[in-house]
Amino acid sequence: MLKARYYQNDGSEGKAQALPEWLFDGVVHEDVLHQVIKAYLSNQRQGTAAAKSRGQVKGGGRKPWRQKGTGRARAGTIRAVQFVGGGVAFPPIPHSWRQRIPRKVRALARRSAFNSRAQGDRVVLVDSLEFDAPKTKKLVEMLGTLGAEGKVLVLTDGVNENVYLSSRNLSGVIVRPFGEESAYDILWASLLVIEKAALESAEPSDSDKAAMESRSHDEPAVRVRERAAEEEQAERRKARPGHGTKSRKVTDVKAGAEIDPERKVTLESKPKAKAKPKDKAKAKTESKTESEAPQKTEAKAEPETESEAPQETKAEAEAKPKAEAKPEAEPKTEAKPKQASPKSSAASGSELDLSTIKLPKVGDMAEFLAQFDNESDVEALKKRDSRKTAQPHYEARLVELSGSTKGKKG
Repeated sequence: MLKARYYQNDGSEGKAQALPEWLFDGVVHEDVLHQVIKAYLSNQRQGTAAAKSRGQVKGGGRKPWRQKGTGRARAGTIRAVQFVGGGVAFPPIPHSWRQRIPRKVRALARRSAFNSRAQGDRVVLVDSLEFDAPKTKKLVEMLGTLGAEGKVLVLTDGVNENVYLSSRNLSGVIVRPFGEESAYDILWASLLVIEKAALESAEPSDSDKAAMESRSHDEPAVRVRERAAEEEQAERRKARPGHGTKSRKVTDVKAGAEIDPERKVTLESKPKAKAKPKDKAKAKTESKTESEAPQKTEAKAEPETESEAPQETKAEAEAKPKAEAKPEAEPKTEAKPKQASPKSSAASGSELDLSTIKLPKVGDMAEFLAQFDNESDVEALKKRDSRKTAQPHYEARLVELSGSTKGKKG
């Protein structure tokens, strides 16, 4: 229950008085206040603003100059909006700005305004306001005793003409009979001074009674069912497997453990295709090169199956120990699977599987096709490559191969 300060007629402060609950219920609806105050200010407008358009201004019935030949912009009347003395473009037209607010909404806004002032301890009750004659000085002294600062709204018990006349010369004081104030008047004032008799004699309106009745009822059954359904849905969501756990797997790495630089991958780079497993002979050669000094001999070994990649060449065997000797130079690059060159496979006598060869970029096609000496292989790669920009490289290579074969035959 909200309370307000109470002052007696002699100016002494009495015990704080409880405010009626039907008016001071402690609920402030800011949205309703905004709507009602906007409508109130809109209803204060007269709506008499007006101006004349080019058709309403007198004169201008003659064309000022001929249409063409003068070098000036064409004009049909001197009362156009661009001329001095002409009309106004899109002039204001007199109309009503009135907005209608429902009665219950106005009552709700009035109660919200009272509650906002009562919650801020800006409501003062006085015993009575008795003025034998209009006297502004007496009203100023009374407001000073109450500690009023800024704008003040005085609500009297009925019409009190002497108090009203005493406040007419004060710009920051408004006097209204209790019940005739608006939500705008209450929020305009920084302090409300209300006669105690006015609150005691006031009775709640039908809107206030309906609001009190709706507050006294329990929560509607629809709201109860909706809340129960939301709680049940939340419980089912929590009961699902994996609720609240991370879906991605995280591998723990021990502190101080050495990491192979070839397996380091930057976070920004996408994972590349995994290289096919190497044959046993190639694995043996790699283990020898890691433990012993690199030798400049070419390891020749036939693959066990046609699908497996052929053994690495001499140049690759020499380059690999150098890359392993400096693992810290490029720790963030992933080792790409090495492709077998067609010439090395031809030299080893193994068949070349063209479907497993990765096609390079168009800019590297000339160097790539120079490794193939068989026209049938180039034709097979050409059928496999669907890029139009790469077709001229295939045709050029075929022309070279056909010329070389003719020279050999000749």
